[in-house]
Amino acid sequence: MSETEENLPSERDVAHEGAVGKADNPFADPGLPAHEHRVQDIDERAAKRSERTVAMLFLVSMLATVAFIASYVAIPIDKIVYIFPLGHVSGLNFALGLTLGVALFCIGAGAVHWARTLMSDEEVADERHPIEATPDVKAKVLADFAQGAKESQFGRRKLIRNTMFGALALVPLSGVVLLRDLGPLPEKKLRTTGWKKGIRLVNQSTNLPLRPEDIAVGSLTFAKPEGLEESDEDFANKIAKDALMLVRIQPQNIKDKQELAWSHEGIVAYSKICTHVGCPISLYEQQTHHVLCPCHQSTFDLSDGGRVIFGPAGHALPQLHITVKDGFLEAVSDFAEPVGPSFWERG
Repeated sequence: MSETEENLPSERDVAHEGAVGKADNPFADPGLPAHEHRVQDIDERAAKRSERTVAMLFLVSMLATVAFIASYVAIPIDKIVYIFPLGHVSGLNFALGLTLGVALFCIGAGAVHWARTLMSDEEVADERHPIEATPDVKAKVLADFAQGAKESQFGRRKLIRNTMFGALALVPLSGVVLLRDLGPLPEKKLRTTGWKKGIRLVNQSTNLPLRPEDIAVGSLTFAKPEGLEESDEDFANKIAKDALMLVRIQPQNIKDKQELAWSHEGIVAYSKICTHVGCPISLYEQQTHHVLCPCHQSTFDLSDGGRVIFGPAGHALPQLHITVKDGFLEAVSDFAEPVGPSFWERG
């Protein structure tokens, strides 16, 4: 026997391997187990209980969505609550997360329970078919769809159908409500400031009411409304609109008639907020009566109505009409136009 013949399997070995392959074929089709009917398939009362359970889950989802919206409106953003075991957390964030989570979970749980207990659970084997859709395939798909719709009992179980529609219709409102945080609602907050008739001008450095003699020719004084304190919670937001600068100019050097009428003995009051991007103006040229914004070098002429003479600013500085009462400078009214840069609501 040659060396090659020695390496070949014998007839006995081949027969043995063939027997093993047939007995332990890992690719053999095991078939489908016998179908076991669910209790809902044979007991209509059990089916009704499942229907009510699914409807209850969808109803809870609707209530949770309503609670989400109510929480967003009613709970203050700075409200802190103690939740065991989380500790001290934001009441608003906790309420929003809890209610939205319940709303989404109940929709998912209702759909799963519906599929597990009421929809058909019979296994159907289907042969593979070509990718292209033939007329027969299209007809079969439509027939299968109609059969699936019938087996889902979507038309029969009206309670489930209606509550599911309600839950699915309300859940998107959660996202719509959150759009509120994309920006402030259109309001008139940017059109008004803390200045109004009778409000005294207070030196921002000394916190004392200003008298006309406190404003020297050639000086630049910064002021704020009386009653606005740095300890106030919203001081930064208010001073961003209320900040005022005062200069004394010889009345004969004031070119704008309205500016002269709104001044007192040459003391003019203008908004300190640049009309470009809202930077505070702090540089004053005594000889030219020009003020300069340090951010982008917008320059305004305080002797000519605060008009722009250089830079990217879009419009003149708003002037505050002032007068004197009981020896102190005070405002006659609010600014005639919004302070700071332009905004889309301005018209």
